[in-house]
Amino acid sequence: MKPLDILAVAAHRDDVEQTCGGTLLKMAQLSHRTGILDLTQGEMGTRGSADDRAREAAEAAKILRLSWREALDIPDGRVENTWANRLKVARVIRQTRPRVMILPYWEGRHPDHYTASKLGYEACFLAGLAKLDVDRAIDAQGSAFSQVASAVASVAAGEQQTTNSASALSPHRPFKIIYATLYHDIRPTFVVDITEQFEARFESLMAYKSQFSDQTAGKDIFPARAEIRARTESMARFYGAFAGVTYAEPFLQKEVGLVDDVTAIPVKSI
Repeated sequence: MKPLDILAVAAHRDDVEQTCGGTLLKMAQLSHRTGILDLTQGEMGTRGSADDRAREAAEAAKILRLSWREALDIPDGRVENTWANRLKVARVIRQTRPRVMILPYWEGRHPDHYTASKLGYEACFLAGLAKLDVDRAIDAQGSAFSQVASAVASVAAGEQQTTNSASALSPHRPFKIIYATLYHDIRPTFVVDITEQFEARFESLMAYKSQFSDQTAGKDIFPARAEIRARTESMARFYGAFAGVTYAEPFLQKEVGLVDDVTAIPVKSI
C-alpha cells in the first residue's frame, strides 16, 4: 500500500473523532494521506455493539476523508502494553509507514487511553529495529496476527487494502510523534486551526449513533446531543483562543521545535 502521511492511533473507535478528527480532515484536504488505527473493536461499550461501532467508524471515516482505517483485536477495556500488542502495532506501522504519528496523551481517566499512548510509542521504536522480523516474532507468540479487514479501510480514496503477512515488512520509524491533549489540563505545544473543519468533525462524532444519539440506555453516563455539541464547541473555542482563531485542536510534542525564520513565526505576542 502507499505510505500514509499521518496515522492516528487510539484505543477505541470514536476516540480520534473526539480529539483530532478536525486535524485529520484538514490534512486530507491538503492532499495528505491519513489513517486511523483503532486498537479495540468496542465490544465493552455501554451502548451498541462491536458491529455497530464498525459500521459507524466506516461512516466517520468517509466524513474525515481517511485513506485507511483498521481495528485490531486487542480486548476492549483491557488494552495492555505487552510484547504481543507492541508487535501488532509495530506491524501496522511498517505496513502503513506514516511520517507523523498522533497518539493519545500519556495521562487520563481511562486506562485504555493512557496505555495506548505508551504502547504506541514503544511500537514506533520496535518498528524501526532492522533485525526484528515482526511476523516471525508474532508467530513465536503462539497466535497468528489478526486484523479486522472491513469496509472501514480505504473508504475515502476507494482504494483496496490488503493485510499481507506473507511478505517481510521493512523497518520503519515515524519521523514525528505528537500527542492529542484535548481532554487534559495541560498547555499545548501548538494548536491546529480547525475552524473550517469543525462542523464536519462534529458530524464524524455523531456518526456513532449507537453511542451518542439521545436514548434511554446509558442516559446517566452520556449527555444528550445538544450538550455534546455545546461541550465540543466550547473546548474547540477555548483552544482556538490560544492562537486567535475560532476553533482549534491542541497537541503536545516532547522535543523542542526548530525555527529557521523568526519573522515567520505565526500567532502574535501582543
